[in-house]
Amino acid sequence: MSQRAKSAEDYAGLVDQVIFELEELLAATDFDTEAIDVNTNFLEILLDEVRRLRASMSDGSYLFGRDDLPFMRLVKKSDEMTLPFIRLFYQINETHKQGLEIPDD
Repeated sequence: MSQRAKSAEDYAGLVDQVIFELEELLAATDFDTEAIDVNTNFLEILLDEVRRLRASMSDGSYLFGRDDLPFMRLVKKSDEMTLPFIRLFYQINETHKQGLEIPDD
């Protein structure tokens, strides 16, 4: 079973979900930095890059590609302890590289 988004709306929704999750994680680190051992600079850079991706989707300049999205260089250095929602990044990247999953009807 593929992890790719099935429509442009689903794809944008995945990106919106990652933005929300990153904002929540950053807010949690601001609240209790001792409980969450995360490099917030890394999260802020990641959030900025995902927001740029979303902006390109909104303004029509986004293009699917064959290479990883730029933020994947950061994601690949992480794990589920650092990014509990890391699978969303891989799902977004897979959709970026392989396109939307359109059923063969």
